[in-house]
Amino acid sequence: MTGIMKSYYGVKALHDISLDIHHGEVHALMGENGAGKSTLMKILSGLVEPDEGEIYFEGRTVQLDNPQAALRLGIAMIHQELNPIPEMTVAENIFLGREPHYPGTPFVNKRKLEEQTRELLAEFRFDAEPDTKVGRLSIAQKQMLEIIKAISYKAKLIIMDEPTSALSDSEVKTLFQTIEQLRSQGVPIIYISHRMEEIFAIANRVTVLRDGQLIGARHISEIDSDGLITMMVGRPLDAIYPKEEAAIGKTVLEVRKLTRRPYFENVSFQVREGEIVGFSGLMGAGRSEVMCALFGIDRPDSGEVLIDGMPVKIGHPAEAIRHGMAFVTEDRKDMGLVLGLSIRENMTLASLSQASNGPFVSRVAEDKLCDDMKANIRIKMNKMEQEVQTLSGGNQQKIVLAKWLMTSPKLLILDEPTRGIDVGAKAEIYKMISRLAQEGMAILMVSSELPEVMGMSDRILVMGEGEIRGEFARGEMTQEQLLECAMGGGRIA
Repeated sequence: MTGIMKSYYGVKALHDISLDIHHGEVHALMGENGAGKSTLMKILSGLVEPDEGEIYFEGRTVQLDNPQAALRLGIAMIHQELNPIPEMTVAENIFLGREPHYPGTPFVNKRKLEEQTRELLAEFRFDAEPDTKVGRLSIAQKQMLEIIKAISYKAKLIIMDEPTSALSDSEVKTLFQTIEQLRSQGVPIIYISHRMEEIFAIANRVTVLRDGQLIGARHISEIDSDGLITMMVGRPLDAIYPKEEAAIGKTVLEVRKLTRRPYFENVSFQVREGEIVGFSGLMGAGRSEVMCALFGIDRPDSGEVLIDGMPVKIGHPAEAIRHGMAFVTEDRKDMGLVLGLSIRENMTLASLSQASNGPFVSRVAEDKLCDDMKANIRIKMNKMEQEVQTLSGGNQQKIVLAKWLMTSPKLLILDEPTRGIDVGAKAEIYKMISRLAQEGMAILMVSSELPEVMGMSDRILVMGEGEIRGEFARGEMTQEQLLECAMGGGRIA
């Protein structure tokens, strides 16, 4: 790719970007959210047309007018925002548009379709049947399905945009083995990730973008994590986890023997003013399910929830909001935002009562709410009427946070708050979380990243197989101890 230029609303998203990929290499593409990584890859996969620039593939100039043109050449992309069709089966999603037919007929050979799917699923040790509806899969399973689909194209170049953001450690290990196998076969991979340890584990070279411009390319042996961060954000990040001491006050939330079978059973804990309580554990441990039950998204079978010492019944998210709760869900696309609405409309979704006079929303009051919040959260945008779907993943996450902070909650639930966010944006969000705790907010934080949950929590509760297995105070545990507890060994609560 040479001289690639792209502008939106008069703002340059990409300025004179060049990128070269070699056979059999894993090439990391790094940069903060909004740096232009996804836009550049959408151009390479035929989803977006550049304003200027040339693309050469296997020695000749190519015109990538649409994703089909890219796929015909052998360029496949696994997108950060997953787009499977939930009402179709696993097999139908993988082979959509290229189903095996009976010779000379328009009819799909379902037996052959299932056979081919079973072979792929077995190769990746994917625990689902070919006829399973995709809507029934977890986020991690959907992520793995997209990876399997891309590889099934026998692609000559694979683009992976945050492929491990929802995967467990064992699934990441399987993916890395697949990447190594593809590399040995000469298939190059462009790998976008905000997880530094992954980049240094599998990449041969790294290219860094910042604010739509090319900062430079390095062989991975020529740079360390500090140097890479400086290239990405333009400055060193001295304190990634800026946890400040906060005064711990009275108990805001108390949970007693909360149960929702088969997801979790007899879960009990407390969260106090100014306290950040981290929830750690492996995929499927029941952490997110507990949070959904607390917020009224799912109904528990039994148990008791107290807020400020008073028992409450929360059967709907609106009731949770009235009790001063806010919930940043792990899936911002499906549960956090309405992508077709503007930034303003998304930010005020949970606090319209503050901007309403009877059934009518006051645009003046709505604008004031947004202006007050903009001062606290840095969002890269052109105007408040810009559609949220045009923003980068990190800026979308900031909109979700802003939406809930505008309700002035006393308890903030954060489920994977930095999933798919770069190190610079992570540091900003951590500072915000720390500041909110200092202001007296009680915070529950679910995270699959052990350094994150260790760096930001006052206490850590470890879940495994639907129960709380251990509790650790800040600074009294190692990553190995947390993992051992999550897997059923070591310290038990």
